[in-house]
Amino acid sequence: MPKIKAEKKSRIHNEVAKQGIQFNKDFGQHILKNPLIITSMLDKAGLRPTDVALEIGPGTGNMTIKMLDRVKKVVACEIDTRLVAELQKRVQGTPYQAKLQIIVGDVLKTELPFFDICVANIPYQISSPLVFKLLLHRPFFRCAVLMFQKEFAQRLVAKPGDKLYCRLSINTQLLARVDMLMKVGKNNFRPPPKVESSVVRIEPRNPPPPINFVEWDGLTRIAFVRKNKTLAAAFKHSTTMAVLEKNYRVHCSLHNKDIPEDFDIKQKVQDILTGAEADQMRARTMDCDDFMKLLHAFNSEGIHFA
Repeated sequence: MPKIKAEKKSRIHNEVAKQGIQFNKDFGQHILKNPLIITSMLDKAGLRPTDVALEIGPGTGNMTIKMLDRVKKVVACEIDTRLVAELQKRVQGTPYQAKLQIIVGDVLKTELPFFDICVANIPYQISSPLVFKLLLHRPFFRCAVLMFQKEFAQRLVAKPGDKLYCRLSINTQLLARVDMLMKVGKNNFRPPPKVESSVVRIEPRNPPPPINFVEWDGLTRIAFVRKNKTLAAAFKHSTTMAVLEKNYRVHCSLHNKDIPEDFDIKQKVQDILTGAEADQMRARTMDCDDFMKLLHAFNSEGIHFA
């Protein structure tokens, strides 16, 4: 058995070597090679001839070239200079060259330009920070069609009560409508990743909900640390109480409010939870509306999470 595995690995590496590039696993490089899946992703994105499209991690340009056929301009963000050179070589001397802008660098540290739509097979290790970078980007884009690790995609679309429902689910669904589009097997990539993949469509809510996202994130962080526990139990942690008390004292100082000598932050939090009828609720079954009401109840009493 070990010999067969070694031969299989060697065959795959030989195929990659023929392309002149050894893919870097540190960058999560798994090139989408199936043209049918690329076409399907572009179809589901609803590209228009007037669009500026953003692609993250274009690799050798399999999707980029097909996208350049359909849109006004493609902005491709790539961290690997070897692949940048490969992509530039591919469009050199063609009509595509003037329509392609390449940004070299880490997309998480890059200030993104205006774009209408994003279509990408992204490096899986940056999935979560990238989703929120895109959703907090202004001006708004129309939609994003993105390839993720299957379990990450399932978390994005999970509903209250689902096993995979988590802080990622509710934070994403606050800011966007999220739909699962299709599953993609590992053999559609070169080299194949160890996990199955899925394609998700994300449409930002425009206008966004009238809420401070940093505050919202602070509340959901506390509630989902132990999502199966009641909120009354989730808020009893001493570190949480210390942070909330510090924020409350700053709030009172800024608004010239006196704090009673016998002030007890634990009692204050418990009273707010009880008043909002949320003390026995559990994060795993709460939706966006439930958390919005709870955040309003805390904020109106001077308790802030940021």
